[in-house]
Amino acid sequence: MTSVLVCYASRMGSTKGIAQAIGQQLQAAGFEVAVHDCENAPNARNFDAVVLGSAIYLRRWRPEALRYLKRQAPDLAERPTWLFQSGPCGEGSEDESVPEPLAVRRLTSRIGLPQPTTFGGRLERATAVTRLSRWMADGALAGDFRDWERIRRWTDDIIADLTARQVDRQS
Repeated sequence: MTSVLVCYASRMGSTKGIAQAIGQQLQAAGFEVAVHDCENAPNARNFDAVVLGSAIYLRRWRPEALRYLKRQAPDLAERPTWLFQSGPCGEGSEDESVPEPLAVRRLTSRIGLPQPTTFGGRLERATAVTRLSRWMADGALAGDFRDWERIRRWTDDIIADLTARQVDRQS
């Protein structure tokens, strides 16, 4: 059975929710799945595939996600790896052209990983952790902008890829 690590860095819970949904969908498709925050995530070498996600703030990944990406780079380069980032809120949150942070771009291009897929985020006063985020949660950026159908389709693509790899290994 193919084992998949889904790890994430989340500040207010939105990215964690996306990672958990991805993990549940992968598990329902028959894969062995472990979902962990980046601070406590095991080594990528212990899994056949990895999905790594980070909240994105001010065009930067969470530090713990970037540390995990750097530390695990050799092992990520040797296995199927998918990256996602979440965070855009308000008008344009569905825009898939949010650039990956420079540090992420440099590292992923060096080890041959694909550019992260961007998903909308969630900004709600109840989960806002800073004064600025609470203030923003009272404005036009407030709400849940995660597109669950798009997240499911993206995960379906991962499932199709992993399934094809299983078939190739069995041939």
